[in-house]
Amino acid sequence: MHHDNQLKIVENLKSLHITHAYKKTTNHHHECAMQFHCVELLKNKFGFDDAFNYKEEPDMNTALERYFPEGIDIYYENVGGKMLDAVIFNMRIHGRIAVCGMISQYNLDQPEGVHNLMLIVYKRVRIEGFAVFDYYPQYSKFLDFVLPSIKEGEIKYVEDIAEGLESGPTALIGLFSGRNVGKQVVVVAPE
Repeated sequence: MHHDNQLKIVENLKSLHITHAYKKTTNHHHECAMQFHCVELLKNKFGFDDAFNYKEEPDMNTALERYFPEGIDIYYENVGGKMLDAVIFNMRIHGRIAVCGMISQYNLDQPEGVHNLMLIVYKRVRIEGFAVFDYYPQYSKFLDFVLPSIKEGEIKYVEDIAEGLESGPTALIGLFSGRNVGKQVVVVAPE
């Protein structure tokens, strides 16, 4: 598999995992339809080579081995826990992991540990954390690059819009339970 395509699939997996970390709902059919919709959205709208619903996979290691038979080169980490364990197990030698968060761990009374850290040594994996504020000095350069790409339709995105300031708390909570699809926006007043 081509390196760029492999990166797209990894990003795809992360997007799917985070965006759809649903808690149990009373409407199982709606949940399944949303998860199918999200896989199709990632493949058809965003152009990813492939995607899967992690909830349908009984074993994440097996799923990642199936999608990445040669291992993972680059992984964008913002989930943590069991997902990070499975990814580390499936990293290539000299693979890289960029860490910006671990959303699955934020609200746990007892955060899950990562159990296979020695694989980082054996596989010589590089893990580096980053935070957006490190890049504030380059923000205007980023806008010069990204805004024309958005206007030309080269960058595709999805927004989940909540109307009114009173919907803000529910929208915020939804970020941590996987209710939103795409960037969560709260419109407090019409333009």
